[in-house]
Amino acid sequence: MDMNNFLEGLMTSLEPINIMWVIIGGFLGTIVGMLPGLGPATAVAVLIPITFGMEPISAIILMAAIYYGAMYGGSRSSILLNTPGDGSAIAATFDGYPMARKGQAGEAMAISAVASFIGGIMAVVGFIFLAEPLANFALKFGPAEYFLLMLLTLSAIVSLSIGKMVKGFLAMSLGLLLSTIGIDTQTGVYRFTFDIPHLSEGIDFLIVIIGVYAIGEVLYNFLSIDAQKKEKKKVGKIWFSKEQWKRSKWPILRSGPLGFIIGVLPGAGGSIASMISYSTEKQISKKPEEFGEGAVEGLAAPESANNAASVGAMIPLLTMGIPGSGTTAVMLGALIMLGIKPGPLLFENDPVTVWSLINSMFIGNIVLVIINILLVGVLVKILDTPAKVLYPIIVLLAFIGTYTLSYSAIDFFLLLIFGLFGLMLKVLDFPIAPLVLALIVGADMEQNFRKAVLSSDGSLGIFFSSPISITLLILTILSLSYPAIVKFFQKRKADKDMNLNA
Repeated sequence: MDMNNFLEGLMTSLEPINIMWVIIGGFLGTIVGMLPGLGPATAVAVLIPITFGMEPISAIILMAAIYYGAMYGGSRSSILLNTPGDGSAIAATFDGYPMARKGQAGEAMAISAVASFIGGIMAVVGFIFLAEPLANFALKFGPAEYFLLMLLTLSAIVSLSIGKMVKGFLAMSLGLLLSTIGIDTQTGVYRFTFDIPHLSEGIDFLIVIIGVYAIGEVLYNFLSIDAQKKEKKKVGKIWFSKEQWKRSKWPILRSGPLGFIIGVLPGAGGSIASMISYSTEKQISKKPEEFGEGAVEGLAAPESANNAASVGAMIPLLTMGIPGSGTTAVMLGALIMLGIKPGPLLFENDPVTVWSLINSMFIGNIVLVIINILLVGVLVKILDTPAKVLYPIIVLLAFIGTYTLSYSAIDFFLLLIFGLFGLMLKVLDFPIAPLVLALIVGADMEQNFRKAVLSSDGSLGIFFSSPISITLLILTILSLSYPAIVKFFQKRKADKDMNLNA
């Protein structure tokens, strides 16, 4: 690292105009991130016109602030309404929403903001020292490695469904089936489109997320709406306790680096990072049964991971010109439009721009944790809104978010279908996360599998041909075996205790 370039970038990022853009971008990103369907990619795309006429450095600082601001904001609606702002905020619903239902919305919002801040700061530090080595490591991932990484992700999320793993596998299978809808990119064949042109591009996973979480939640709670009217909802404190911090600090510190490394891998992103971190924490927890019931570490870990992943995704974008996520794909087009050419020579040809961006991330994370903590007291008041008012608002936001995806009325019908499907899953006690994650990674997983097999002339040996592949396979097997192993040792311990008592 060239210290002169670092200091020059620091001075540039501290210019009043750039600090102003960090604040504006962070605030707008937080607000947009809260709205169902309007995730960071949409936020950056919609706000690109603002950058017209701006200095390139200010423009990239603004877009980056919008990006990780939306990562902060995505968990707000997950915690308060059980409606993820985008795919990376899904894991925040697992324990964040149960905490809100138990009157701990304030604590959940605060720990989420602090976890995102720490994860983001750790990732920025990692960016400074590890950008080049991690970018080189990411280049070692071929189609086989990416397929196995996604397989590991799916196995990890299914293994969370302790007690109902069969239902978890069925939900995952349904997600993979849904991911095959549309034109096969390798053969050009239409699959399961039922002669509906709109389905040729597949079903946007955000429609499924909004349907099964938002609409499904509204329909599920509609039956008890009168009882909810009489119930006085508690918002709790707007800061977490010492005990909650004690339980959260190590998951936060473990998940930040994990999310950062996963974020570096092109195509992995915050969704996979948050799911793997959640799975990891549940598997090593001494009280795994509390996960899904409002365990604070089950919220802190994925929040740290997904924010760190958003920073990690900037590494392949800037060092190789390869988008590490959907949002950075949008940013890539914007950067080229601004005359900035991401790639290996960017650090040599325009180091001030890179180091200004990196330093602005430090400032941005400080600004965002302040904004999100100050908003806790305002946002938790949403829980005081009568159900008959709140539910129509959620439905309205869901339809607005869905329509902005492709401006097609057909998406409304899909939203309603998946809303009813989400209701059915809740009634039958099926886990929703395996379905949604399988839908998100399914298309890329299929294409990487086919590319790997084609490149090896049909031999499956390619999935055992590298140390990375073998490691990922071993981790997948361990992940699937973990619930059985835990159950075995718990039974063994129970039998031992019974014999001692006898």
